[in-house]
Amino acid sequence: MATNKPASEQAPRLSVRDRTLDTLRRRIISLELRPGEPLSENELAQELGVSRTPVRESLILLREEGLVQVFPQIGSFVSLVDLGRVAEAQFVREAIECASLVDAVVDRDGIEGLREILTDQRGAEAAGDIDEFFRLDEDFHRELLRLAGHETAWTAVNSAKAHLDRARRLSLIDTRPVSTLIEQHTAIVDALEASDPAGADHSLRLHLRGVFDDVKRIQAATPELFSDGTAPRPIRRSIARLT
Repeated sequence: MATNKPASEQAPRLSVRDRTLDTLRRRIISLELRPGEPLSENELAQELGVSRTPVRESLILLREEGLVQVFPQIGSFVSLVDLGRVAEAQFVREAIECASLVDAVVDRDGIEGLREILTDQRGAEAAGDIDEFFRLDEDFHRELLRLAGHETAWTAVNSAKAHLDRARRLSLIDTRPVSTLIEQHTAIVDALEASDPAGADHSLRLHLRGVFDDVKRIQAATPELFSDGTAPRPIRRSIARLT
């Protein structure tokens, strides 16, 4: 008779390379590895408990995503936040998310679900947990797509926005209060509850475009974190974290 395997055994196992890639990508997007930070294959391999091979392969893939830059005879570095890529990702995100609102027919359960996310966001704000708020922000926008019947479009949004996510993280840390974002989310939900798709669209566009004003302020204060595609070659330095 067949026996049921534990869920952990049923789930597909990621290869060492895939786990390494996922970890490094997450650390870059979360700003644990800051823009411009040097990347040592040896030190990363030791830190992650893997050989140099999966680290090297992961850095190659991250370079293809534009998250890592390699300078011959100098080394590998976390890419600066590319302003062009931020603008492109914002265009894709706004186009998909705002277009989906046309099809949104949000019932009472849908509104309650969105308001539960807002409540959790307020809890994250009170706890000062930026990582949790960022996760809940993603949940909110994915849920908007799901309610409009376009949840699968989140894959397209997510794949385009690595540089945008780093800019959003910087804005959460340095410029825009989390309370402002929650107020903007609330305005979107209020409009949906009032069956006002035009109002929801307007609120969502204002919310999504706010990152551009944030980036201007952050760039003025820390221009070394950003690139316009013509960044100079870096000077090799230690792998100590930037603060």
